Amino acid sequence: MRRAFTLIEVLIVLSIIGILAAIIIPEFQDHAQKARETTAKDNLRILRAAIERYAAEHNGVPPGYTNNDPIQGLADYPTFRAQLLGPTGYLSEFPENPFNGNNYISLVADGAAIPEGLGAGGYYYKPQTREVVIDHLGTDSEGVPYREY
Repeated sequence: MRRAFTLIEVLIVLSIIGILAAIIIPEFQDHAQKARETTAKDNLRILRAAIERYAAEHNGVPPGYTNNDPIQGLADYPTFRAQLLGPTGYLSEFPENPFNGNNYISLVADGAAIPEGLGAGGYYYKPQTREVVIDHLGTDSEGVPYREY
C-alpha cells in the first residue's frame, strides 16, 4: 500500500494556505504603514524640540541664521546643520524620513510658502516661523495629510 497525498488533498491544503495568507498579509502591511506614520510623527517632534530648544537658548532666534542674526541675512543649510549638529549637541544626527529614508532638511526662505514637495526629500524647515513638515505626499491611514503632522 502506497502512503502519499492525493492531488485533491494537496490542492485543499494549498487553497487553505492561500486563504490564510490573503487574510494575514494585509494586516502586516497595515501595521508597517502605521509604524512609519508613528515614526514620522516622532521624528518631527524630535526636530521641533531641538529647534525650539536652540531658539530658547539663543534669545528666540531659530537655527539657520548666520551669527544668529535673522535681520542680517537669509538662513542657510550649512549654518542650520552646524548649529544643530555641532558640538552643541541638540541632535546627534537628523532623523530620517521613514517613508523614503532621506534625512536632508530643505530650508524655506523667509516670506516664501513651504512647497508641496515631491515626496522624495526629508523635511522642509522654515526658520522664520519655525515650521517643520515632512516631505511626503498623500494622507495617512486615518485620512490626515502627512503635511499636517
